[in-house]
Amino acid sequence: MPKFPKAARHELANTVQRRNLEHATSTIRHKRAAVVDELADWEELRLAAEAIKNRTLRHLDAYLLEFEEKATAAGAQVHWARDADEANRIVVDLVRSTGASEVVKVKSMATQEIELNEALAAAGIDAWETDLAELIVQLGNDWPSHILVPAIHRNRSEVREIFLQNMAKVGRPAPDDLTEEPARLAEAARVHLREKFLRAKVGISGANFAIADTGSLVVVESEGNGRMCLTLPETLISVVGIEKILPTWADLEVFLQVLPRSSTGERENPYTSVWTGVTPGDGPQNVHIVLLDNNRTGVLADEVGRAALRCIRCSACLNVCPVYERTGGHAYGSVYPGPIGAILTPQLRGTASKIDQSLPYASSLCGACFDVCPVRIPIPDILVHLRTRVVDEHRKGLPTAEAAAMKAMEKVFADHRRLEAAQKAATASHRFFGNRRTLGALPWPMTPWSSARDTPVPPAETFREWWKRERDNTSGDEAR
Repeated sequence: MPKFPKAARHELANTVQRRNLEHATSTIRHKRAAVVDELADWEELRLAAEAIKNRTLRHLDAYLLEFEEKATAAGAQVHWARDADEANRIVVDLVRSTGASEVVKVKSMATQEIELNEALAAAGIDAWETDLAELIVQLGNDWPSHILVPAIHRNRSEVREIFLQNMAKVGRPAPDDLTEEPARLAEAARVHLREKFLRAKVGISGANFAIADTGSLVVVESEGNGRMCLTLPETLISVVGIEKILPTWADLEVFLQVLPRSSTGERENPYTSVWTGVTPGDGPQNVHIVLLDNNRTGVLADEVGRAALRCIRCSACLNVCPVYERTGGHAYGSVYPGPIGAILTPQLRGTASKIDQSLPYASSLCGACFDVCPVRIPIPDILVHLRTRVVDEHRKGLPTAEAAAMKAMEKVFADHRRLEAAQKAATASHRFFGNRRTLGALPWPMTPWSSARDTPVPPAETFREWWKRERDNTSGDEAR
């Protein structure tokens, strides 16, 4: 991927996409504002969500072990993955052990992050996305453009063409008389997916939340496809980022209020699925949970950057961001686009590549993202923090000219004798400048600074000298 400005310039030329994005984000924005205004205690809920997440991150090691203990006692098998390669290897081996050649998937950012579909394909296993928007992206050989609505950059006409051209290649074809009517498009997807739901032996999911004191996983969704994937297959494999832990079942109540309002603009999710291990005779009988690090512990070690781990993937920040609204998600080069992606991706992947170095600059720092974030992530502050990191890495430990100048000024200001000597030397040079009021352009390394500023000539006398001359004869009280 090129740097964000270059990728964004390419996306800006796509006028259809820009029109789709403006319509979709403004619609979601207005829906969210309406349902948030219904709650008199919305800010208190945000503060509570922030506090719960902060407590979790402070004691994440203990809560993870508690979750493993409770989930294992309930019949689940818990696996730990250091990185994407290890997580993919675990999942591929688990699917192979069942003898299955295909899986059905619930929408999951974590599995996209580790590129699980590609790993399964390399092992000869077909992975079928069942979320409508994810299905559109997969059939179109595309890349998600939004956290909540991955196909937000597509309009109805484009979706119809994708279904007509590609559904038959991987399953039941779309009807020949398919129209652009949303109900007809949804029906075509439903019929296409139904045979996959009924046939699949393995389901793969992520999780919105993992409850430490019960060992439960929680998925919230709007379509019901998740419920099908979580209940019909014999084997269920859930890939869960370690930051998805909540300490107690009671904590979930706060997040089931802030998440739907912030994401879909709904008071509650149409489907909230909760499962705890294995229930004999009901649902999957082989339940596996892969707890994914993938440098989350590295993010946790950064006192400023760790706030990004509070993210609950609601996408509210995308829907208010003026940069995202015009460029879409592809320019970010990550499954996490928008403001949250600009701070999360460089921390998870590092800043070695051009795209990751440029992401912290993909923002106007207007602050709208913080205002809508249900867990109060200070995204603008973290963006500035990461910009500093990128600059420091480019310097490779060498101080900037500005830093060297400030260090020298520190030594001068630290001792009044040095300060007085410097002031005396400056005033002594005043006579060399005649009637000039400014110095004009300064030589390097001050050239960039002076090109945009007028540098005054040194004064004829210092304030100390003026005070001594003008006020020496005044009484002590007057001087004070």
